[in-house]
Amino acid sequence: MTADTVTDVFEENRAVLTGVAYRMLGRVADAEDVVQDAWLRWSSADREDVREPRAFLVRVTTRLAIDRLRHVRSRHEAYVGPWLPEPVVTAYGLSVPDTVEHAVLAESVSLAVLVVLESLSPLERAVFVLREAFGFPYAEIATTLDRSEAAVRQLAGRARRHVEERKPRYDVDPALRRDLTERFLAAASGGDLKRLLALLAPDVRLVSDSGGKSKAPRRIIESADKVGRFLFAVGQDRPEGMEVRIVELNGGPALVLTVGGRTDTVFQVEVAKGVVQDAYLIRNPDKLAGLSFVQGDVSTAVPSAWRV
Repeated sequence: MTADTVTDVFEENRAVLTGVAYRMLGRVADAEDVVQDAWLRWSSADREDVREPRAFLVRVTTRLAIDRLRHVRSRHEAYVGPWLPEPVVTAYGLSVPDTVEHAVLAESVSLAVLVVLESLSPLERAVFVLREAFGFPYAEIATTLDRSEAAVRQLAGRARRHVEERKPRYDVDPALRRDLTERFLAAASGGDLKRLLALLAPDVRLVSDSGGKSKAPRRIIESADKVGRFLFAVGQDRPEGMEVRIVELNGGPALVLTVGGRTDTVFQVEVAKGVVQDAYLIRNPDKLAGLSFVQGDVSTAVPSAWRV
């Protein structure tokens, strides 16, 4: 291969590699490091024996992600307050027109699923991501992980059961989620507490991630009354110059609050039976630094490769 061909092949597969790495790690910086390391190995590899570049690149990326996942878990143990994945833009509508594939990709990158994946072992997580999100054959996953196909099938079954047991049941209709998001914004910003409470399930949960670096609850808030009153108070305390946009993040609509062009808060809801069942509030500045918006143009939010 020429140098240009080597680069072209890698760039053709970058979206898959970033998607795998992000779902494995839940953090953009870690995933970017993994993809960069994969590029270094690809560019310096003896490619004469590489018959399937895509399989080679996925194998390298997955193994690097497993190694890094084992390292970063110690950071989570010392994390201040609840941990949530770093939000990323997912504009699937432009590149994935098929509704079934869109739904699978959106769910596999949702905050709720990524939180559940945190409880899997690194190998289980790798198998789940490669099989459930990207549909890789068991035989190819076995080669990637240097395991037998039978062992991979066992890992896949165990991971799938674990996720299904712990994954909340949400409505997947994107129009419904956007409608609830817009109604929530109107009620919170309009000072209508009664209307806001009517949008929340009785046992609604609010999970906030600030990493101890911004003002946010350090424990999960539960019940419609407590969650509603907290969000109502937040909605009335808006800093000067704040702008609010609805952007597709992690497979669903989210409120993105910016102050002076800097992303201050990401808020996203999950819907069940027509009401908000779970809400996520991300205020850790380290996790929001990559989300910058210019005049509401989503395409400027993150590099295109990060629409995972």
